[in-house]
Amino acid sequence: VGMVFFSDRIEKYIPPKKGRKHILHLIREMLDFQPSSTHTDLSVALQFLMQVMKRRCSAFLLSDFVIPDANYSHPVFQMAGRRHDLMAIQVYDRWLAQLPDVGLIKVVDAETGYEQYVDTSSSKLRRLYSRHWQENQSRLSEVMSKSRISQVSVSTEGDFVRALKEMF
Repeated sequence: VGMVFFSDRIEKYIPPKKGRKHILHLIREMLDFQPSSTHTDLSVALQFLMQVMKRRCSAFLLSDFVIPDANYSHPVFQMAGRRHDLMAIQVYDRWLAQLPDVGLIKVVDAETGYEQYVDTSSSKLRRLYSRHWQENQSRLSEVMSKSRISQVSVSTEGDFVRALKEMF
């Protein structure tokens, strides 16, 4: 098992190895890792995967897939999906899918730092937000399907074991 930490660039690469000691090292790295950038570019990670893994492998792409101006139609998605057994695992919070009715809240974009106040008591806003989420999910599913990349979405509150079993 190996690991690539990425943002809009490759932050850290741990080559695949066997053994319990290596797995514990990976877990430590996951817990301690602090990215140097707040931006995300999935195509950078996939291009890196294509460069370092010459033979067919199984790879998991863990992300929330909430990326402004994401270019999911980038050719590297299709190339990576053909060359490797690639599985996209989307981890999301239920509030990303549906805004709660809690009144006026301050929201901050984690990637850009942009701050804005939003009135979540507006049912029209909640409907538009929900529709936007569904459209993005449909677009993501369509691209992953065309690229031959297996995909599963896992809620932070849901049973991730069942979702992963369904994917396999």
